[in-house]
Amino acid sequence: MARVLVTGCAGFIASRTAELLLERGDEVVGLDDMNSAGLVLKEHRLEQLRTHTDFEFVQLDVSDKDAVANRVPSGAFDGVINLAARAGVRASVEDPWPYVDVNVTGTLNLLELCRERGIPKFVLSSTSSLYGKGAPVPFREDQDTNRPISPYAATKKAAEALTYTWHALHGLDVTVLRYFTVYGPAGRPDMATLPFIQRIREGRPITVYGDGSMSRDFTYVDDIARGTIAALRPLGYEVVNLGGDSPHTVRQLVETIEREVGRKAEITYEEAHAADVDRTMASIERARTLLDWSPEISLEEGIRRTVAWYEANRAWAKDIPTG
Repeated sequence: MARVLVTGCAGFIASRTAELLLERGDEVVGLDDMNSAGLVLKEHRLEQLRTHTDFEFVQLDVSDKDAVANRVPSGAFDGVINLAARAGVRASVEDPWPYVDVNVTGTLNLLELCRERGIPKFVLSSTSSLYGKGAPVPFREDQDTNRPISPYAATKKAAEALTYTWHALHGLDVTVLRYFTVYGPAGRPDMATLPFIQRIREGRPITVYGDGSMSRDFTYVDDIARGTIAALRPLGYEVVNLGGDSPHTVRQLVETIEREVGRKAEITYEEAHAADVDRTMASIERARTLLDWSPEISLEEGIRRTVAWYEANRAWAKDIPTG
């Protein structure tokens, strides 16, 4: 049995990762600041985690150096999975400062926690947004990522650089995971999938940026959580893509949801945001080799599960503010 510190534990990916750790018999200490972004979903996810006896929750902000140093429970940890992050490309353009606080300073504080306490393993969540516009597909981990086009991507690039420094200076074993468009039950309300399901189901219009031909490597959250846990193994220093390996256009996503919900979407089209990339597609050969990982859930099955979650929680999920 391992003891793992999972940050951002009430978040979408982190809560599922923590659940899978607990289900396999590990002990999880979860950190989250419970900020107002998507709070009703965070409370829902945290409630599920609290049903496990081997889960301990501490409310703190990872960008607070003193809180990380003094309020993280004592005792040995086998690893840190840092999933605390400010996410979202468009929101980062409007207000980049919280992204620097959490994604950069927060990562630094957790790296120092590892150094000071002798924690041997650090897993960092990063993003496919680092590959930027015009990168050849499929995106490979050895491609140039030095020209991010959003503050979100820039702060994740900075966090990646910090983890390498702590590996080089202090021997910390680090695996950086670049996630590709994660979706699933209780997903983020600022990404397309939950708003589309909610609004199509409730007969409300949806907004599509561009003409619907923008494509994404949609990846189901359980697949991402499995890969994240696999990354706890000792690897030295590695950067690994976790992606669905089968890109779909936004138009295809909408059509898949329409079929599952049984209603047609009312679509409003708006100009694509300057910080959005046209397409993403992951090369996952490194994940297969290093983590014995590949995605298992198709978009159709993932949407079926997500719609089923929505229907089971519709009494309150229909009123979630979605963007």
